[in-house]
Amino acid sequence: MGTRLREETEFRPKPLVEVGGRPILWHIMKTYSHYGFNHFVLCLGYKGHMIKEHFLNYRYMNSDFTLQLNSAQEPTFYTDNQQERWTITFVETGGDAMTGARVKRIEPYITGDTFMLTYGDGLADIDVNELWKYHKKHGKIGTVTGVRPVSRYGEISVRGDLVQAFTEKPQAQDGLISGGFFVFQRRFFEYLSSDNLCVLEKRPLERLTSEGQLAAYHHPGFWHCMDTYRDFVVLNETWEKGAPWKVW
Repeated sequence: MGTRLREETEFRPKPLVEVGGRPILWHIMKTYSHYGFNHFVLCLGYKGHMIKEHFLNYRYMNSDFTLQLNSAQEPTFYTDNQQERWTITFVETGGDAMTGARVKRIEPYITGDTFMLTYGDGLADIDVNELWKYHKKHGKIGTVTGVRPVSRYGEISVRGDLVQAFTEKPQAQDGLISGGFFVFQRRFFEYLSSDNLCVLEKRPLERLTSEGQLAAYHHPGFWHCMDTYRDFVVLNETWEKGAPWKVW
């Protein structure tokens, strides 16, 4: 429900919060699409109907057209700016379901042996093809992308009583965190439950780890999630300066 971003999510689901005038979900999908992945399944929950409405009206909102109100004739489109060749499946996964339950509920719509999975609020300049190849190479059930987030604080290097270096909000160096951008074999659905309380990051991934079936793909580049209003501001400022995740 994006409660830490209440300034925006009171009115819309977090994936529709805009970065550079476009929903963050659009940016994520554009990244995958750039690398040739154009079939999407969206796990809808809080205000999910707004995500449906966004894509149902996508062509109208991104094109010039003429509409005859006194006719049943379809609109005439002149400059169709819709470049996306996306196939999107919208799945209602429950208003109160946790992450694991949501993924379990899309199982009928995953037809291949391997699928990718990520959150609806994180951006990265990740090479999705390299991630896919890495997953295929190691042969495990799952792969998680490990990232180093930008520190919220300035960092100083001290020798004696003198500061040797000062870096404003550098990339953290103390270990990796999960940045989303998972790849799974279909077998992973066996680790999940449709119970509302099933949390992807708890028992399912912990069990996968204990069995030695979860590999880490190291992504040293840009990664940033939209957790708070401050993140919203930072991502929009980054877009204006030249977003590193804009590979399309």
